[in-house]
Amino acid sequence: MKIRGYVALVLILVSFVPLDLVQRLILGPWVRLVPRHRIGVLTRWQRFMAWWVMAFVSKVGGADLPDPLHIPGEDGTLVLMNHQSVLDIPLVVSSIRGSYPRIVTRKRYLRWIPLISHMVRLYQYPVVDPSAKANPSESKKMLAGIRDAARTTDVPFALFPEGTRTKDGEIGPFRTTGLKLVLRQRPWTVYLLVGDGYWERAKLKHFLSGMHDIRGTLRLLGPFVWDDPRGDSEAFIEEMRAAMVAELHRMRDGVEE
Repeated sequence: MKIRGYVALVLILVSFVPLDLVQRLILGPWVRLVPRHRIGVLTRWQRFMAWWVMAFVSKVGGADLPDPLHIPGEDGTLVLMNHQSVLDIPLVVSSIRGSYPRIVTRKRYLRWIPLISHMVRLYQYPVVDPSAKANPSESKKMLAGIRDAARTTDVPFALFPEGTRTKDGEIGPFRTTGLKLVLRQRPWTVYLLVGDGYWERAKLKHFLSGMHDIRGTLRLLGPFVWDDPRGDSEAFIEEMRAAMVAELHRMRDGVEE
């Protein structure tokens, strides 16, 4: 059974090369030349990519993945999700309807990775780099990027407030600097995605060898209204985290929605 995970990954990576060329040579020029088609074109492409990856992971790798949920793809939508595995991003993408999310992403993904690195630029994902904490100017630049993206985005905004993948499946403390900055920029309609069943396969070697053991679940909470950018964002963030923690426990206890 372990071979299924390796076969799935090889097929995904091999397919990324021609898809990267399509994205660079066709989609990128298209949305620059015809900007009125930007949201429609980028939405369909990103949803296709999410479906593509999850199809290989489930059909070839043997993972049991949940059906996408339904989050309105409206301007002013903020999606928060706990972070358990590399599948979290396609789960977020496939759950947003009618648009695509701008996702706060690690800077390391800007390095040359077929399809992914160009996608970060094409979709104008704001980037963060935890290793830059000791460099005040770099940290300031990245926070400015998050602030500007949150204030000006005309598509949903998504982030993983834990900042890193969980090691035990529980929802860890939120890294609140970036999230507070996002909440200060504008009113938001906030949705919470809570996933479980992926964390034991978070590392690549475990993901590959145990892809067939993944039994993923996903639930949606909200909408929650954040309508006072000058309000107490710390209390609101704690409320959101508490709701996610409680829902994760409900999922593990087998409580139905």
